[in-house]
Amino acid sequence: MHESSVKRSNGLASMMMFGYNARATGEIETFMSENLLRDEMAAALKAAIEQDDQRTIAVIRLIQAALKERDDQRREDTGQHRIADEEIVSMLTAMVEQRQESMRRYEETGQLELADREAEEIDILRRFLPPQLDDETRELAVDQVIAELGASKLKDIGRVMNELKRRYPGQMNFSAVRRRLCDQLS
Repeated sequence: MHESSVKRSNGLASMMMFGYNARATGEIETFMSENLLRDEMAAALKAAIEQDDQRTIAVIRLIQAALKERDDQRREDTGQHRIADEEIVSMLTAMVEQRQESMRRYEETGQLELADREAEEIDILRRFLPPQLDDETRELAVDQVIAELGASKLKDIGRVMNELKRRYPGQMNFSAVRRRLCDQLS
């Protein structure tokens, strides 16, 4: 192997270790958009470990395990190494919705201690999500998308939901929005 190619390959390997990707053209691009939430989670995990906050540690490790699983699936399916922040937001939103449903069930059955635990986990998950829209802003956004798409029937709910999820990822409770759309468009 030629000496310069060894140096170049070692340089690319070291760049890859530090979050860089070299294209075939030799350009270097960073994975900034893919790493922001991951970096935030790593910092939060470090802080939780320093503070011995076992609940936060457990939730962040659960998130990281889910991310690893999705990254592995992405690598098998497309050859890409990681999922993007948008997909992470979607995953976290689904995790919040699952816990909200569990919390509701626990409250209905009088298991308030378990409901409180779910609420704590929701608070931890929301640290990594964009801020939620207030009720008025959410209603305006839904009405605007309905008007823009000309939605008037139940069959239009999917289009409206897809557009809302594209525009406002993680910024509203889409389960509640779907229920509202079912009532409004029926």
